[in-house]
Amino acid sequence: MDTVKVADVMDSTLVLLTVEEAARRLRIGRTTCYALIRSGELESVPVGRLRRVPADAPAAYVARLRTAYRAA
Repeated sequence: MDTVKVADVMDSTLVLLTVEEAARRLRIGRTTCYALIRSGELESVPVGRLRRVPADAPAAYVARLRTAYRAA
């Protein structure tokens, strides 16, 4: 990972993430991240022709996974 990407991942001031940034935060592949978005499991919003993930959406997704795992 180059320095710019590390800075993007750690920048807590970002409001919206690219799908690639969200995938890096979740430690999953880009294709898997798009699949989560398509299924509605990971929140995303359109910005013009772009697709962005709210910065708090990856953490909310993980919280739902943890809750479901504990309930099982």
